[in-house]
Amino acid sequence: MKIGIHIGSAFSKEKTGVEEYAFRLIKNISKLDDAKKHQFVLYSNPKNNIKYPDLPDNFEIKELRSPFFWTKLRLSLEIIKNPPDVLFVLANFLPLFYPKNTIVTIHGVEFDFCPEGYTKKQIYYLKQGTSSVIKKAKKIIAVSENTKNDLVEFYGADQEKISVVHHGVYIPEKTNLVFEKEKYILYLGRIETKKNIDGILKSFETAKKKYNIPHKLILIGGGGKGFLSLKKAVEGSPQKENIKMLGYVKEGRKEEILKHADMFLFPSFYEGFGMPILEAQSEGVPVITSNTSSMPEVAGEGALFVDPKNTESIVDAIYKLAQNEKLRKDLIEKGFKNIQKYSWEKCAQETLNVLVKSL
Repeated sequence: MKIGIHIGSAFSKEKTGVEEYAFRLIKNISKLDDAKKHQFVLYSNPKNNIKYPDLPDNFEIKELRSPFFWTKLRLSLEIIKNPPDVLFVLANFLPLFYPKNTIVTIHGVEFDFCPEGYTKKQIYYLKQGTSSVIKKAKKIIAVSENTKNDLVEFYGADQEKISVVHHGVYIPEKTNLVFEKEKYILYLGRIETKKNIDGILKSFETAKKKYNIPHKLILIGGGGKGFLSLKKAVEGSPQKENIKMLGYVKEGRKEEILKHADMFLFPSFYEGFGMPILEAQSEGVPVITSNTSSMPEVAGEGALFVDPKNTESIVDAIYKLAQNEKLRKDLIEKGFKNIQKYSWEKCAQETLNVLVKSL
């Protein structure tokens, strides 16, 4: 069987969210014994900053050049000319022409819950794209039960055509990098409005003032919508000397910063999955995250849950972890237990099963 995969920016040097999912998924599918029975064609847009990995002989990377409308037109032309038996699209937009056996992964509907994090144009296209995918795709992969439920409730999706396949968690090799010895609270993800960065800043400022916690705050991630105003908020913060914005950090350095964190703070307003939660748990870092959307599902019992819209709720959780060693150890232990449920090999096998069964 010939399986075509729209890989997007899976092999770009600076990966976040969807790109990380695509990269880990493809790498792990290529290692499966079941994958050896099939031919894979990975459709790539060469304008992206791409470094291709070594893949087996049954994986072909096809670079399709186009200055605009890459998915809608250029990918469509390739599919018309050389149609795959199954097309797998890793985000919720379809080419203009696609085979009847088309599978799509939907990562969440943040734009419905956090419209302030998007432009009106983005919201329109995301809603239209999601509605179209739900109607036209033969099968849909949702990355969490929460995402599946949102698709059914808000878009009228047929739950029988949706398969839930959780992300995996990447456990990095240990490095010899050295990081500062000071205690710090860490956030990892895009620096943007919908991630509740403003809530993180206010909670940190309050915790420092109210409880005099010894921690610094470190924010890791590239900028998104609202970045400039959030940067100004940091620069104008009474705790600005205790806050560091490191921008995008490469693998290795990121893991080193993560594993030395005293606690991981992730009170996002909405997540389709929430991969950073598992990354923190895998490094033995106690987690504070939101009690909304997929985050309780992903974190299991290995986190303190807060109302992301309630600063006092976040402050109380920070204080508890700062002074309660028994609670910290309990959450770390439960976090290690929780990540045993997730692996990229499992994600790859379950995804391949959906693709094969679509015929």
